[in-house]
Amino acid sequence: MSESLPVDAVLEYVERRERELVEQAAQIRVRVEKLTAQLVELDAESDNLRVTRKTLLPLHAPTPADGPDLPDVPDHPAYQQILTAFADTRQPMRAREMCQAPDLPIIPKNTEGICSKLKRLVTSSASLLSCGMTGWETGV
Repeated sequence: MSESLPVDAVLEYVERRERELVEQAAQIRVRVEKLTAQLVELDAESDNLRVTRKTLLPLHAPTPADGPDLPDVPDHPAYQQILTAFADTRQPMRAREMCQAPDLPIIPKNTEGICSKLKRLVTSSASLLSCGMTGWETGV
C-alpha cells in the first residue's frame, strides 16, 4: 500500500499538468486564430494598395515637358554670383552694379568681363525671354 501512494501522487500531478497544458494550448490557439485574422486583413489591405498603385501609376506618367527647355547655366562661380545678385535685388542692374555685388573693383576690365557674362546669360536664355519667362519664374 505504501507503494501506491507515490504512484497516485505522480498520476495526480500528471493529470493536473496535462490539464494545464491543454488549457495553455487552447489559449494559444485562440491567439493564433486572432493573429491569423489580423494577418488576413493586413494582406487584403496590402493587395488593395498594390492595385491602387498599379492603377494610379499609368495615370500619373510623366509627360514630355510642355514648356521650353531651360538653358544650361555655366558652372563658373562668376555666373552663380551674377544670378544670386539678380535674385537678391529683384530689379534691373547695370554691369557696374554687378561688379559691386561680388566685391570686385570697379575697373574697365571687370566691368567688361561682367558685361560679356551677362550677354552670354541673355543669349543662352533667349528662348525663355521670348516666352515671357524671367529668371525668378524658372527658379534660376
